[in-house]
Amino acid sequence: MKDLGAKHLAGGEGVQLFGLLNFYLEQEQRYQPREKGLILMEATPENDNTLCSRLRNAKVEDLRSLTNFFGSGTETFVLAVNILDRFLALMKVKPKHLSCIGVCCFLLAARLAEEEGVVPPTHDVIRISQCKCTASDIKRMEKIISEKLHYELEATTALNFLHLYHAIVFCHTSERKEILSLDKLEAQLKACNCRVVFSKARPSVLALCLLNLEIETIKSVELLEILLLVKKHLKLSDTEFFYWRELVSKCLAEYSSPRCCKPDLKKLVWIVSRRTAQNLHSSYYSVPELPTIPEGGCFDGSESEDSGEDMSCGEESLSSSPPSDQECTFFFDFQVAQTLCFPP
Repeated sequence: MKDLGAKHLAGGEGVQLFGLLNFYLEQEQRYQPREKGLILMEATPENDNTLCSRLRNAKVEDLRSLTNFFGSGTETFVLAVNILDRFLALMKVKPKHLSCIGVCCFLLAARLAEEEGVVPPTHDVIRISQCKCTASDIKRMEKIISEKLHYELEATTALNFLHLYHAIVFCHTSERKEILSLDKLEAQLKACNCRVVFSKARPSVLALCLLNLEIETIKSVELLEILLLVKKHLKLSDTEFFYWRELVSKCLAEYSSPRCCKPDLKKLVWIVSRRTAQNLHSSYYSVPELPTIPEGGCFDGSESEDSGEDMSCGEESLSSSPPSDQECTFFFDFQVAQTLCFPP
């Protein structure tokens, strides 16, 4: 902390913030997805039996839609992506299991990040996500994910660093906080999370790049000087910083282009009659048989890529238990509502 100079650490708040920063820096590597697994995913060609980066990115887009639909916070989304990437980088996952895994990551993250009464019921998430699995399937998969990640789910993410950097910057300036919108920065972070390449970046570096680009946009010399001091405190090389800064800049440029389809942030609620809901009840739970997930060994850096745990087909279904007949909560997917209103 001496590198920053005494004048930039004046006051107890500044010391506390940098103490928290040091703690985050010590923790971030512990919750990083395994880079070898991410690289393998990026190099995998698209086919029906292997998980590629496109399928991973599409599943993260689904997670963002679920987060928006149920009104969950950015922390839930970022944490769900972290859990998903750490699991996918560790395991050999078949594409047919990805929907179930995605729902589990969302629910695990929501229980950690949201207030107790705000976490959506499992059955509602199953219906909206159309993951075609039962509550018992979700429960079992949650157990598998938690065990493989050693129950270390509450990770230090780029969102933690983004909020901390924002607080540090405005702790040492007279500028108004409104000039640097956290909502906008969080939206940009979500856009980056939808690309698997950014899961290889250190969270501290990704957050710093986002803040740096935004400060350059508003042309604040004072804020930029403070952020450069934070960069110096991180002992971040120019090579690493500019490499990720360029990738983030390209991602945000593509995201802001008219050709990029943005998600609708409004929370959708479909209201249907009770009779229609009762007719839907059975069809919504028509669950095809999912294969068993046999347990084996995980990826190890000393082993070949074929030695990882293979979540492949078995003879028994993932769950043979029928869905419960509880009262239906009236949240429905757009495709379902469209089918109701405009039957083929």
